[in-house]
Amino acid sequence: MEIIKRGAEAEIYRTEWRGRPVVIKRRVRKGYRIRELDDRIRKQRTKKEALLMMAARQAGVHVPVIYDVNLKNHEIVMQFVEGERVKDVMDEKDEEWQKRVCREIGAGVALLHGSGIVHGDITTSNMIVWQGHVHFIDFGLGTKGGDAEDMGVDLHLLMEAFKAAHRNPHLFRWVMEAYETHFEGATEVKKKVEEIACRGRYMKGEI
Repeated sequence: MEIIKRGAEAEIYRTEWRGRPVVIKRRVRKGYRIRELDDRIRKQRTKKEALLMMAARQAGVHVPVIYDVNLKNHEIVMQFVEGERVKDVMDEKDEEWQKRVCREIGAGVALLHGSGIVHGDITTSNMIVWQGHVHFIDFGLGTKGGDAEDMGVDLHLLMEAFKAAHRNPHLFRWVMEAYETHFEGATEVKKKVEEIACRGRYMKGEI
């Protein structure tokens, strides 16, 4: 197996599983936690992430196919999506491509939120363009049953990610145009995004 990412919560490996190219996400042990508690937490989080991904797929969102979940080893075996991270290519593409991808992102987030799924780490690092579609990855911080505030936090994080990592100032607007088209609760969530942004400016002393 080839390790392709090592994070605070998990290690990501690329390998083969029954002849298929896959990614294995393995939650790592935390030495500061009691072993029994650590094992229980990792099992719960592994199971929760797998269930969120399956629910997202059922809702029509493009996510990697899950092939196996091994709770004993705290692992999820999933499809290797052979595309490009949106973060890596967004600024290289022309505006028409950017607009199309942003609108697909907005529609995808709308499907997630319409199913009560909050991604929790929704940045362009966790989106891959493959076969003409945006695939959402890494639901490790996700939750089910989120309210408008949680969804607002989701979108505010994406807005800040666009500002920090990409040059075109219209990207988030295109996302929101599609989001509002595809999600009935978009108006309330949009207000939450604005409130959260206002709170942030207040904390920084900008208002």
